[in-house]
Amino acid sequence: MNLRRLVYFTTIVDEGSFTRAAARLYISQPTLSHQIRALEAEIGGALLERLPKGVRLTAAGAAFLPEARTAVAAADRAAHVARRSLGFESGELEIAASVSVAFGLLPPVIQTWRERYPQISIRLREYADVRGLADAVRQGAVDFGISRRPLDWKGPIEPLGWDTIVVVLPPHDPLAKTGDRVSLRALADRDWVLIDPEHGLGKVLDSLFAGEGIVPRIAIRTGQVMGAPLLAAAGLGPALVPENIVPPGLRHAVRQLDPPRTREIVAFTRSGWSPFAAALLELIGERPWPQRPSGAQAIIHEQ
Repeated sequence: MNLRRLVYFTTIVDEGSFTRAAARLYISQPTLSHQIRALEAEIGGALLERLPKGVRLTAAGAAFLPEARTAVAAADRAAHVARRSLGFESGELEIAASVSVAFGLLPPVIQTWRERYPQISIRLREYADVRGLADAVRQGAVDFGISRRPLDWKGPIEPLGWDTIVVVLPPHDPLAKTGDRVSLRALADRDWVLIDPEHGLGKVLDSLFAGEGIVPRIAIRTGQVMGAPLLAAAGLGPALVPENIVPPGLRHAVRQLDPPRTREIVAFTRSGWSPFAAALLELIGERPWPQRPSGAQAIIHEQ
């Protein structure tokens, strides 16, 4: 039986609702509901009854709850003993990550890490290009890296998910009134918010334009990836950015490209995963990272 689902079940009971439990667990409510349905299918019956203002245990759920709590507590004790034997009671984990990963995907994972391993600090180093990031991992300056796949990497690699490139449209753009995907060619005559070519992401995005035979007109170039969506929203022009860095308040301005463009996100290390690194990868595995949209084209860019 999946321990994670037991944790989800007991958290829902403790919080009294799916919404509060999802917030506490840092997962989406649909994901939480899916996991509980899978648990109930494994058990063979309903454990929770949804109410207008919360949830209620079924008879089976009430009988199941004490054993579920015992299993979760036993797992916590086992993890505590293992962490103590591995030196997990104190220490530091150093991670090198691309900017979009560092600020778009890692924060909720690090929050969960702080809850489980409060004595183990994380030092996060952000890199603008994969080459410099890979060099830091290769030279042993960090425990491991998370970014798009580095070319010709010889050490261990763990695929994590996909990073989709989207366009953030300014409010006045005619295409902002539609919810459809948009091709780069349909935006070829716009003035663009572009990322500096010295930035690794800037080179990737420039290659997308070149692949379509487009020479974009420049409204502004910026070295701040996180600021590009804000500049687009201010009306300076559309911006191509990783979807995971778009602030929630600007989601309405986001359109996927047609066809969608994605980059694979991986974790990689020099020789082997340290106990700290392996523990963080396990946490990442507990959270579904973005997957490749249907029909998407993988972005391949020489580093």
